[in-house]
Amino acid sequence: MFWMFQVEGVAVGFMSVCSRVNMQLLHECFDLGPFHGLCIPHPDDVLQPLEELSVKGSQDAELGTSNHSSPKIVEEPREPVSPEAMEGVQGRITEEATAEELLSAVHSGNTSEMEDIENLSQQSTMGDTDGCVSCLSLASISMPEETSDFRPIYKGASAAFCIQLFCIEEKYEARSLDFMNFIFSLFPDKNFCIISLPHLTPEFALIQNFVKIVPFHNCTLEQDLYVFHRAGLLKSIKIRLATLLDTPGVENLVSTLMLNKSILEDLKQYNEARRDHDGTPMKAFVAEVAEQIVGIAVIRDEMDVEYIRSHYNIEDFIYFSHHQREEHGHLYHFALNPVFRHYTKFFLKEILRLGYKSCLYYPVYPQIREGKFQSSYAHSLTSALHYLVPVRPRRQIVYPLEKLGINAPSKAVSKDPLSYALNHTNRKLTLEPKITVNAKIVVVGASNVGISFLETLVFCSHLKFSNLTLISTHGLPGKKLLGTEQRKFLASDHCFHDKDYALMSLCSWVNVVVGRMTAIDRAAKHVVLSKEEIVLYDHLILCTGQQYQVPCPTGADISQHVTNREIPNSGKQRYADKVPCNHFTLNDEEDCCKALSWIRNNSIIAEGNVIVYGNTIDTYTTVETLLNIGVRGSHIHLVRPPPTSTITCINNYSVESAVEEALRAAGVTVYRDALLAQWNEGRDPDPIHSACFTTPTKPFRLPCSMFFSFCEKNVDYETFKALNDACLVYDGRLVIDTNFHTNDIAIRAAGSLTKFSNKYYSNEWTHSSFSSKEIGFQLAAAMLSLFDPTLEPVTEPPADLDRLIPMYKGAKIQGGILPGSYHYLHIAKPAIPTPLEVQMAQPNFGLEIVTGNAKNGTYFRIHINKYKMVETITCLSKEPFPASNYIRLFGQHEQLLNNLCARYEDKLIPDLYSYFMEPWCMALFHDRFIDLRKELRQILTSKEEEELPSIEQLARQIEDEEINLKEKPRKYLKRVYQETIYKSLVEKSILDYLHYNHYHLPMYAWPGII
Repeated sequence: MFWMFQVEGVAVGFMSVCSRVNMQLLHECFDLGPFHGLCIPHPDDVLQPLEELSVKGSQDAELGTSNHSSPKIVEEPREPVSPEAMEGVQGRITEEATAEELLSAVHSGNTSEMEDIENLSQQSTMGDTDGCVSCLSLASISMPEETSDFRPIYKGASAAFCIQLFCIEEKYEARSLDFMNFIFSLFPDKNFCIISLPHLTPEFALIQNFVKIVPFHNCTLEQDLYVFHRAGLLKSIKIRLATLLDTPGVENLVSTLMLNKSILEDLKQYNEARRDHDGTPMKAFVAEVAEQIVGIAVIRDEMDVEYIRSHYNIEDFIYFSHHQREEHGHLYHFALNPVFRHYTKFFLKEILRLGYKSCLYYPVYPQIREGKFQSSYAHSLTSALHYLVPVRPRRQIVYPLEKLGINAPSKAVSKDPLSYALNHTNRKLTLEPKITVNAKIVVVGASNVGISFLETLVFCSHLKFSNLTLISTHGLPGKKLLGTEQRKFLASDHCFHDKDYALMSLCSWVNVVVGRMTAIDRAAKHVVLSKEEIVLYDHLILCTGQQYQVPCPTGADISQHVTNREIPNSGKQRYADKVPCNHFTLNDEEDCCKALSWIRNNSIIAEGNVIVYGNTIDTYTTVETLLNIGVRGSHIHLVRPPPTSTITCINNYSVESAVEEALRAAGVTVYRDALLAQWNEGRDPDPIHSACFTTPTKPFRLPCSMFFSFCEKNVDYETFKALNDACLVYDGRLVIDTNFHTNDIAIRAAGSLTKFSNKYYSNEWTHSSFSSKEIGFQLAAAMLSLFDPTLEPVTEPPADLDRLIPMYKGAKIQGGILPGSYHYLHIAKPAIPTPLEVQMAQPNFGLEIVTGNAKNGTYFRIHINKYKMVETITCLSKEPFPASNYIRLFGQHEQLLNNLCARYEDKLIPDLYSYFMEPWCMALFHDRFIDLRKELRQILTSKEEEELPSIEQLARQIEDEEINLKEKPRKYLKRVYQETIYKSLVEKSILDYLHYNHYHLPMYAWPGII
């Protein structure tokens, strides 16, 4: 049927609808349980598995099987589509499956027919599955690893009709929902209107009132399904404070939610005392339609305002001085019938108005292995998460609290509670629409590059990426709260820590598929996983990085006294046999957990011999970890293969000497220039009982209970095969251009997996030379230009610049705990690796500042380049030190460090560790110090007085000899600066900065404070 809509006799829109819907296909592809399968209830409906399950249990099972892939709905064809027509299986979603994806469309309860509002109470109004899922992924409850494949069977007639065509003139688009009244009047026996759209279709006004349905994990259709219920047309919704009489209605509403007890207990507490048990004022609100409760929300006064301000960038969204303390609210519960989901913003606005609040905060606590809450309160899911914005965490100063004494920040700022990700809304944000990006962006590899890329997209507050997917062999990192043993197995590049993952809560916004990429179908635009599952993509991001590989023994027979020279150089061979059970290559936290478990379960600590094979810094950190957990040094053998470069992994003789001495003191035996010849003397290597090695002189054999290999990092073979079979250009690494593109425009790549094309003539520089976090950020910035309409159009670079590779400026960092319990940190600018001695021999090397002694564990080295900038920092200490503070020193001018060079030359700095713990330098470590520097530079480069050039212009005139000076240029510039307005402007800017950030920097004084 086809209808046209007119205004004053002029057609402004039309709509074509059809009552025939392919229900079989919908039931096969989409989780329609919340809407009773879009069917009229029938006594023969099968809604639960044969084995009787509890409501909660069956809900969890259904939720576990649902995934946000590419759905499609079509008008019912003459011949029904069989299940066999469905090709491929969408990659299964793990327990970290994105809450945001599910929030957009999953709902809990047994939805029955709602013919009118009087029947509404018999429908499963109960808060969206959002509720259920949030309890899982947002409230830190673990989902079962194996989920049920049960699908309900509906025998009733179809209760839905579909929109086939819809068009409306742009200026009347806001009235799109008005069409639905007339359309529903034509189908009095239908309660649901559905529409399918290609997933890349931008959201328009009408569809924003619909609910997006979550597809099943085996759905590979390329359209999204949206549903609208007849009751959604009702405009009599009323938001008010809850009363005791609302309790039965709320019980009915939340009966299927996992945290319904928490909601009901808080509602009871509000009705009885209006305050929480600790005295915090609280309020409960209900949404009511025709005397039926369709929503519930519970808020409390936010008591940690100072902590939120100091630990999160909340001032990206509000000015704190414009909000009273009591106007900050904490959202604990929010459940709304999915039929009225399009009233969510209205509900939030009314909460702010009736609760006399201007801001609401909602925390998301991380999961832990035990599946218990980390929060002292059980926050149920808020189905309004889609309408909140994630707030970036702020980098914190590590304060020397004892040294600062009364000048230290308040406990409200310096306390260290359980970390959580913060979401927020306020009066202004409720009026700002988000731009929904439905493009399927699939990231392969949970490397630091991939995590940084996802972080950047997620924290774009004005955009909502509804189809972000991460494919990783072990899921998201940071999901296990590791002990110190696991964390120290591998060196760190200080990009992300466990706390950072908790503060981001990527699992709230990103689908996580656990699996390994085995193929890429570029024509069909999907990735094939190890179990023949597929994941569809519009944009594929490859950042798998490189991993330690199992070494391939040369096969030399050491009984023949073979040396390294006699072994033929057959190139790099791949180990293709079964990996021995006691052989370990450590690449991530999961590998570290398995290794530690093996050590404890196989008596390695008491009697085992451990071989650590490799030349990287991870060999040192692993040896230290083994010593730390109790393995005797005499049972540890550090075997180093012949070096492939003249540059060592530490590249500092003082540090290396201290570590070597510590190894000798611990009894660890070190073998150099040794090649692995055989395991178990050529017999079956599983498990490894002995290992044979050749050297330049004589071979040797070692007993072995456990073998760690850190010999070589390379691209995983399965990844290489997938790339090669997909005809992506591969030349030792995956070839990309300067904009991260491979030879397929839909596939980008970054990180150590890649290399620049040979056309740039820059084989020495790769992404491995730079900070992984910065690479991920730049990759996201390149992608955002495709989706963000607020960005300036990207201009094509000049023809002579498109052959230059980008040079990123972020520091390259490595650190860890080395043998001897030395805490090690090395920060340097991106550079082609060069021996330290060669660097220091250069005439423009600059100045080296060193205090302490490496062997005593007091070593601190700073390299100041010829421009007086901090270029390298190396620390080796027996005591832990604030590494995050020292990272902030990189790239600073030495004068900002309180004239570091002059003080060092005057022998006023005996110990740099103590020097950088002094109160004066705390501002250097502040996260907003870089903004102050930019502001001061802006003052000095701008023309503040009409008749006077800026300080920058004066400097240029002096350099170009346009001014004849009778005094030294520096003295002249200083005099001009002091005699003009610039000095007062700079001082005012600094004082404003200190005053505004006083909660972080109370150790500084300003005029009037004394």
